Amino acid sequence: MNKRMRQVVVLSLIAAAAAIAFATAQDFGPRGRQASKLPPTYTVGGVRHGVSHFPKVSYEFTKPEKEGEMDFAHYHTYDEIVHFLRKWAADHPNLVDLYSVGKSFEGRDIWQITITNKATGKDTDKPAMFIEGNRHSGEVTAAECALWFAWHILSGYGKDPALTKLVDTKALYVRPKNNPDGSELYLNTAQTNRSTVRPYDDDGDGLLDEDPAEDLDGDGFILQMRQKVEPGKGTMMIDPQDPSGRLMVRAPAGRGDYNVFPEGIDNDGDGRTNEDGVGGLDLHRNYPENWRPMPGLELTGRGWTQGGAGEFPLSEPETRAVFSFLLEHPNVGIGQTMDTTVPMLLHGPSTSRMSESMFPEDMKIYRYFDEQGKKITGYPNAGDTYWDYANLGRGDRETQARAAAMGFETPSEPQGRPLFGHSPDFGYLYYGAVWYGDELWNGGRVKDYDGDGRVTDLEALRYIDEELGGRYFKPWTKFVHPQLGEVEIGGFNPKFWRQNPPVELLEEWIRKEAMFNLFLAQSLPQVKIVSAAVRPVRKEADTVEIAAVFANEGFLPTALKMADRVKIVRPDAVSVRLPSGAELAPGVRARQEIGYLQGGETREIRWKIKVKPGTSGEAEVSISSTRGGLAKTAVRIG
Repeated sequence: MNKRMRQVVVLSLIAAAAAIAFATAQDFGPRGRQASKLPPTYTVGGVRHGVSHFPKVSYEFTKPEKEGEMDFAHYHTYDEIVHFLRKWAADHPNLVDLYSVGKSFEGRDIWQITITNKATGKDTDKPAMFIEGNRHSGEVTAAECALWFAWHILSGYGKDPALTKLVDTKALYVRPKNNPDGSELYLNTAQTNRSTVRPYDDDGDGLLDEDPAEDLDGDGFILQMRQKVEPGKGTMMIDPQDPSGRLMVRAPAGRGDYNVFPEGIDNDGDGRTNEDGVGGLDLHRNYPENWRPMPGLELTGRGWTQGGAGEFPLSEPETRAVFSFLLEHPNVGIGQTMDTTVPMLLHGPSTSRMSESMFPEDMKIYRYFDEQGKKITGYPNAGDTYWDYANLGRGDRETQARAAAMGFETPSEPQGRPLFGHSPDFGYLYYGAVWYGDELWNGGRVKDYDGDGRVTDLEALRYIDEELGGRYFKPWTKFVHPQLGEVEIGGFNPKFWRQNPPVELLEEWIRKEAMFNLFLAQSLPQVKIVSAAVRPVRKEADTVEIAAVFANEGFLPTALKMADRVKIVRPDAVSVRLPSGAELAPGVRARQEIGYLQGGETREIRWKIKVKPGTSGEAEVSISSTRGGLAKTAVRIG
């Protein structure tokens, strides 16, 4: 038996022993009579991780307005999205290909579509953009944005000249749900999790997923519980600015009269609630660029580690499905992998400042997209992960309030905070593309009623009451907890207010992000042949010259500086193929590498050709670019 197997056996025995001991305490201990009425607790690794292990919830927020018809006033489940992807492939066979790029942890197909006009060439012969949604289980807004993007383009093809040109000349790879397991868990049960449902020991007790949340009051959501305690014995108090008594705020020392917990029970008796729920790994920390091991696996105790990183880079099938596809499709020049919430146009680097790790030419492009993106989306923030994201809260009061609402501390001096194994770093530093990992939605900070530059929970509650009929804040309701006694359960809706927009605001938010993604797609490079002509060569009998002008009519260069550095692309190449009776003059090469064309650049290339008397035919002139596409034209000789 090898070392790894011995470790597995030992951990299994420990887990089994702990399970038996805990089950015994639950059945016969001081709280046994109350606890036995609750659903059974599973403490053996792998027993519980998917939808089938939890009570199903039928959310009104996932119901279409009319069955089988597209609307963006609800959140689409995995099956519903697959239905529409299949429908688009059937309705637009000349524009849409549907295929599975791999299987998720639980064995679901990870579906993706390619949108391009097949009559104008193969997708791999065209500049391309990759869009991924729903990498994180609960960030279902991203799936809706990817779906809206595809729907908008297909609906506009043949009607909108700009969209028609985009589909005729580019390839768009759209993957609405890269994490179908987590999405299904989120949209069909009360559970949430960070990223993948693979069982994981969050609390380091040797057990996997043994303390998930419980929807004690059966409303379909994991809310908060507040318990009244003796004055001065609690950590929280009712917000004195809230006359309704619904909002809780942290109390000054000695003044708290409430304790607040997440809704659930302490399954494993460690004094904490919901601390080891479903899964725990993070697909957004599992990429190979700048990957670092999980805490506890770095043996010196002095190196960097990264929570959620996985056992090794690309250990998770969902991440591998992105990585493999992109390495097979180096024609992708722009990537967008969306999350929630800040909101922010977010990109790399994630371990250093832009000026330290980006080529100046590439950084200029990113800065341009940042500024244009803020105009398109209205997001207040854009920038890199290491510095700009880490220092949210500096500068204007609105930004500071948003940062505080997300739990960011604002240090006295600016400082970077690294993330490892992050997809924007893979996208730029490894793959050499323009790569964004935008954060959609704003956590419910919708309206600044008093105009002070910040949106408080009090203002959020007012908006819910006045604009949304109060349905995204559940009033505190008494409940007899099996371990704590009398508590109240209530608070903001965690799924469709805090983490994702309410359905009333959903399309507004996904549309503006999709418009930025459309702007990115329309900025891809595009090689073309402006002209090609045959000219006689003076004083050289039977000799002509083919002069061709090549251009990149796109905004982006055919390769970022980083793409050339990491050799993910080959230099642009031009070539000529001659008819019978014509041959290249000595020393002239049919194929020539010309480096990379900048956006808007034109370049003339000439070939000197010897032509036999009576020769007549067409020469083919072409240009080939990894990320700029292909173009060719014919020119007659003789």
